[in-house]
Amino acid sequence: MPTIIADAPAPLAGRDPDISPAALGLTGSPSSHRIVVAMSGGVDSSLTAALVKRAGYDTVGITLQLYDHGEAMARKGACCAGQDIMDARGVADRLGVPHYVLDYEDRFRQSVIDDFADSYLAGETPVPCVRCNQTVKFRDLLGAARELGASALVTGHYVRSVPGPRGIEMHQAADLDRDQSYFLFATTQAQLDFLRFPLGGMTKTETREMAAALHLPVASKPDSQDICFVPSGDYASIIRKLRPESGEPGDIVHADGRVLGQHPGIINFTVGQRKGLGIATGEPLFVIRIEPSARRVIVGPREMLRTARLSLRDVNWIGGGSLDEAVAGGRSLFVKVRSTQPPREARLFAERGGVGVDLAGGEFGVAAGQACVFYDRAGGAARVLGGGFIERVAA
Repeated sequence: MPTIIADAPAPLAGRDPDISPAALGLTGSPSSHRIVVAMSGGVDSSLTAALVKRAGYDTVGITLQLYDHGEAMARKGACCAGQDIMDARGVADRLGVPHYVLDYEDRFRQSVIDDFADSYLAGETPVPCVRCNQTVKFRDLLGAARELGASALVTGHYVRSVPGPRGIEMHQAADLDRDQSYFLFATTQAQLDFLRFPLGGMTKTETREMAAALHLPVASKPDSQDICFVPSGDYASIIRKLRPESGEPGDIVHADGRVLGQHPGIINFTVGQRKGLGIATGEPLFVIRIEPSARRVIVGPREMLRTARLSLRDVNWIGGGSLDEAVAGGRSLFVKVRSTQPPREARLFAERGGVGVDLAGGEFGVAAGQACVFYDRAGGAARVLGGGFIERVAA
C-alpha cells in the first residue's frame, strides 16, 4: 500500500502545526532525528504520526496494550486495547513507519487500576488518567523512547510545549474545550524537555479535517472515554472484582448524627453526589464526607460541601524556581480542582511540612483524591505550574 506521505495533498493553508527541528527545539535536519510517536489508535495520535512522518523525521510508532481487551474489542470508546491497537497498526502501515506494541498490562494494573481501587476504598475520588500519564506513559514509555535513541517523544495531547528560560514549559491548548493540561500536571521538567505536543495549537475540528485530507482511516473515529478500563462506566463492579471487601454495607448518616439508612458499599458514593443515595427525606441531601474505616457515608445540605482549604500530597512543581520558595512566599496563582472548570484564584501556604492551598471564595464538592492543578493565570494560554493530589479538605 502506498504511504500517506506519497498521496498527501497540499497542506491546509495556515493550519499545519510547525514541527520543524527549530520548532521542536532540535538542531540539524529532520532526517537526523528519530521521533517516537505514542499511537493510541485514535485520530489525534494518528494525525500526529502522519505529520511527524511527513516532516521527514525517522518516525517510530509505539502503542501500549494496557489491559485485557476482550470486552473492549466490540465496545466503542475504549483505548489502548483491541481494535485501537489494530487501528494504530493500520495507520503505521499506511504511513510506512515501524510500529511496536508494548505489553504494559502488569504495569498498568499496578500503577493505575490498583491505585484506582484502593483510592475508592479510602473514600477518595481518584483521577486515573493522571496516574496513567504520570507512570505508564510519561515514565515507562518515555524510557522506551530513549532506549530507541529518540530525540523526542511526541504525543497527540492537547497542550502546548513552549520554550522558556529554564526549559520547556507546558501551556494550555489553544482550544480550551479540548485542553488536557489538568491530566498532565504531574509531568516533570525532565520529561517536559523530552516531550512535544504538536496539536496544542489546533482545534479538534481542524484535527479531523486534516486527518480526512490526509486519508487517515480513523479521521471520524469517536473519542475514547475518560476511564478506558471501566466497561460501560460501571466502575463499582471493577472495584468489587479487585477488592471483594469493598461491597461491605454500612450506614448512611446525616451530619446531625441521625442514621437515615444503609448502603451497599462506600465505593458506590462520591463527595458531592446527590442522586442515587437510596434514602428518602424531605430535604435535598448530598454526600459531604465518606468515613471508610467505619463504612459510613455522611450526608448533609449543600452548604456543608463548601471547601476553603486543601491539603495536598505528591506535589509536582514545574513553575520555575523551587516549590519550597513558592510555598514559603505564599505564591498567588490559579487552580483547577476539576478538569471542566476555569482556573480560579488561590494561594499556596505551608502546612504540616507539606503544601496547602487557600481557595479564594471557596469551592463546593471538592473530594480527596482529586487533582489540584496550578496555573499562572485564569485566561487562555495559561502556563501549568504543577499541582498535587488532594489529601484533605477543610471549610
